[in-house]
Amino acid sequence: MEVLRRSSVFAAEVMEVFDRSPTDKELVSQAKALCRDYIHSRLIRAGVSWSKGESGTLVPGGKLAEVSTILLRLGDELEYIRPNVYRNIARQLNISLHSETVVTDAFLAVAAQIFTAGITWGKVVSLYAVAAGLAVDCVRHAQPAMVHTIVDCLGEFVRKSLVTWLKRRGGWADITKCVVNTDPSLRSHWLVAAVCSFGHFLKAIFFVLLPER
Repeated sequence: MEVLRRSSVFAAEVMEVFDRSPTDKELVSQAKALCRDYIHSRLIRAGVSWSKGESGTLVPGGKLAEVSTILLRLGDELEYIRPNVYRNIARQLNISLHSETVVTDAFLAVAAQIFTAGITWGKVVSLYAVAAGLAVDCVRHAQPAMVHTIVDCLGEFVRKSLVTWLKRRGGWADITKCVVNTDPSLRSHWLVAAVCSFGHFLKAIFFVLLPER
């Protein structure tokens, strides 16, 4: 799967921006790199195979790789709380995976609903879990090219809706504060809030998409 193949040179360039205030474009590039890594991890966990030449997206040991590790760790917790919420996304939304327009509209609609009441890291983690769940569905249904579409959609959503919020926090590295000197019970609380909210969003989006099915 070409979308999951990344060069070490580009990954190094993406990581270097952590040493200064990142631009909007760099934040979006990082968001997409993190998305590819998250999806890569979930495809492996789902037992989905691809060609031997494909690999992860980030060079180990870099700052962006550290952010990715934290994002995946929080995603693990989020998905553990409600294991069925972030699986079979396409079935829950009752959408076809053969249309790029349908997949794009569905993902962007869910993303918009997740952040209707504001932005938190819990909701950001939820967004990535949705992207990965939908990507797994696409690969399982012989639509691997849709992975690229999902990554691009997430990047576009970040550009339009999350970049300003990320800048105020100094970039993606701020997510590391979620697991440093943090009471696990408090972290679980905001993860539960994210997963419960997403359950309601799925129902709302189902009816939004109903006329198009």
